[in-house]
Amino acid sequence: MSILDFKDDESLGKIIAVDTATVTVRVDELERLKRIQVNRLTAIRSSKAGQHLIGIVSRITRKAGDETAIDGAEEDPEAALPENNLVRVALIGTLVDKEGLKENVFKRTLETVPEIDADCFALEGQRLTDFMQVIWQVSGDGPQLDLGRYALDEDARAFLNGNRLFQRHAIVVGSTGSGKSYTTARLLDQIAGLPQANVILFDIHGEYQTLDSEEFRHLRIAGPGDIGQDRQMADGVLHLPFWLLGYEALVALFVDRSDQNAPNQAMLMTRCITDAKRAMLDPAKHADILANFTIDSPVPFDIDGVHKQLSDLNEQMVPGANNKEKQGPYFDKLSRLIARFEAKRNDRRLGFIFQPPAACMDMDWLSEVTHFLIGGRGSQADGKGGIKIINFSEVPSDILPLMVSLIARLIFTVSQWTPPDNRHPIALFCDEAHLYIPERASSESADEISVGIFERIAKEGRKYGVGLVVISQRPSEVNRTVLSQCNNVIAMRLTNGDDQSVIKRLLPDSLGGFGDLLPVLDIGEALVVGDASLLPTRVVVSEPRFKPNSATVNFWDRWSDAAPVAGTEDAVLSWRRQSNH
Repeated sequence: MSILDFKDDESLGKIIAVDTATVTVRVDELERLKRIQVNRLTAIRSSKAGQHLIGIVSRITRKAGDETAIDGAEEDPEAALPENNLVRVALIGTLVDKEGLKENVFKRTLETVPEIDADCFALEGQRLTDFMQVIWQVSGDGPQLDLGRYALDEDARAFLNGNRLFQRHAIVVGSTGSGKSYTTARLLDQIAGLPQANVILFDIHGEYQTLDSEEFRHLRIAGPGDIGQDRQMADGVLHLPFWLLGYEALVALFVDRSDQNAPNQAMLMTRCITDAKRAMLDPAKHADILANFTIDSPVPFDIDGVHKQLSDLNEQMVPGANNKEKQGPYFDKLSRLIARFEAKRNDRRLGFIFQPPAACMDMDWLSEVTHFLIGGRGSQADGKGGIKIINFSEVPSDILPLMVSLIARLIFTVSQWTPPDNRHPIALFCDEAHLYIPERASSESADEISVGIFERIAKEGRKYGVGLVVISQRPSEVNRTVLSQCNNVIAMRLTNGDDQSVIKRLLPDSLGGFGDLLPVLDIGEALVVGDASLLPTRVVVSEPRFKPNSATVNFWDRWSDAAPVAGTEDAVLSWRRQSNH
């Protein structure tokens, strides 16, 4: 039995104009016009029996007619009306009364074209409840991720299609305090229970350390306090040794592009590193690697040997005329490179790169770390930790993009070289994405390298089972190419006009007015639009099991406390130690 058994006298009005997926409805009775609201649902009788077209109200207009406007009737069908009581509706799908053995089936397609003079009805009351139950049941048939409940009907759960959410990438945005981290925790909470869950979260500020159960595994990038302590992944500490860096990253770290000798420095550094890597390979044992060897090949090498070779070239004297020595071709041309090299090499903040434990210099270490990071929950030795949360809070801001992108490149490259039948999909949750996937990356910098890697993942990741979830409070500062590849939008409250404009451009043209809700959403409310959502609508996000440590400090309440709170002594000590651990 159809849930939309409308009577003719319940009609809001009739369609007077059709423009692809948008229709205009004329409402003759003012009282009925008052009943309808923007962003509410409507149903339109289809030319095909047993079907209704479902739409969202995008605009309501009431204005007195202007007789002079009749001249423009050929260009605008609304112009010829003596009084314009109009409702513009964006069509989003079709409700079929019966399909095979199933009743009341909703589809995200328009199976028929709306007809002129077709009746339009408001979805409200019991009919709205019944329709939302259909949405709930249909979306629950697929791979379901329970995000929360629909604002239209608090009894209807808002499910997302888990396949489409990560296959086609997603963006989670919201101003500070809007519930962005809360929503991210909800997504992770839903994934965590899956037996083969596989997610990496780039936790830039350490706010997700509160997600504490066997489904989560916490790692932090090694800080100065970990140097020489032989702490490794089993201890929750991750080193990223220098030999993992590709050519572009090495050049960005060591070579000053403004130096007139920069081309020579880059060339010689490449040669020295290539020689050092070759020296680590046994021709008998690693013949296949040597046959296709490049500077980007992930092979450990002796960085002190590279430094010595560069220093020798910088001071080299060669035979000259009359048996006298003369300065070599690179004499004193590598001084700035060597100085930067030594500064980076001895900087304890960068100890996780240049002073890794001995185990990280073994050829087998790369296989171990990639399995640890890329392997799903079921493939881990302890069967735990499908969601890996990597804490970057102790990484210096100037090289943060380089380090985040290094892990992203590692994951993408390994997935790329994995045979399709053995490929286990993984999702990268990029918290505070504007810090390392910026819209305006300076040329020949670490930012540019990071942007290039994430752009490639956004464009090609789906083929190799790598999904992106871009999380940011400033979408206007996130790379546009990456955002354009995100076909799912979960948008919390946004108050900045530039940020609102970016999100509105990501919405379908027919739902352009939907974005006007962005500044008025309540905390924990989100607009959900995209391939993963059966119904583009407003969702109240459910509470996650573990709340992230991102709650806003209540200034007035804390100032009103009778007892003082002070932790400056410990803070200064942590600052000096460069560690909170």
